[in-house]
Amino acid sequence: MLAEDNESVSISEKFWNASISELKQGYRFEMRAHSGFYTCLVCGEEFEKGLIYKEDSRYYEAGKYAALHVEQVHGGMFNWLLGLDKKLTGLTELQKGLLNAFRHSLSDGEAAKELGIGSTSTVRNHRFTLREKVKQAKLFLAVMELAEDKPGASSPFVSIPRSAAMVDERFAITEEENAEILSAYFKQGPDGPLSEFPKKQKRKAAILRQLIKRFETGRQYTEKEVNALLKEASPDYVTLRRYLIDYGLLDREPDGSTYWVKL
Repeated sequence: MLAEDNESVSISEKFWNASISELKQGYRFEMRAHSGFYTCLVCGEEFEKGLIYKEDSRYYEAGKYAALHVEQVHGGMFNWLLGLDKKLTGLTELQKGLLNAFRHSLSDGEAAKELGIGSTSTVRNHRFTLREKVKQAKLFLAVMELAEDKPGASSPFVSIPRSAAMVDERFAITEEENAEILSAYFKQGPDGPLSEFPKKQKRKAAILRQLIKRFETGRQYTEKEVNALLKEASPDYVTLRRYLIDYGLLDREPDGSTYWVKL
């Protein structure tokens, strides 16, 4: 069993807590103990400062290798972020197409032809709307930071796993609520057995978010291995496995032969 700060969940926390510049580059630098690490915000892979990494007969220091990793393994942050679900980005397919066209320096006329949306004026209007959204987003971030940067502010919300299939009120859990739920249902500690599996969706979300920490990111599991891990939490491991999949935290092959943590 893995420790409570297992990377399968902490990478989501790092992702959501990253600055705009970190999200753009795809990795962040952090000090732990006496070493510094560049952590990929997509998959969690780490590159230790001071080490030299080799790729195609060339040598890179850790920061440059982290950037190379993001580009080669994940296709660059623009493409990766653009590929996220609408529930996370708020972007429609048309808006994604327009942003991709702008990224490749297509003119308004070329973009209109590429996307099949009519006149250049239509593209121009969409471009204007997107730029207005940028202004609104900046102001919204500033207002939210000012609102929350006060003594006695409400308990912050727990980080939502990026892979969550349903991002709605069931994930609207503050850190204080989350701690209360876990202590109520994991009476022997968060790595111990469940006293029961609740009916309320918000409590289910908190428990499932804790259970997925028992799995390693990047590792493939057989159904037997998944069952064995979940059986430590509850005899009704089949229900837990189903909900982990339904909530988008665990994925599997159609035939159930292999399971893995969704990133």
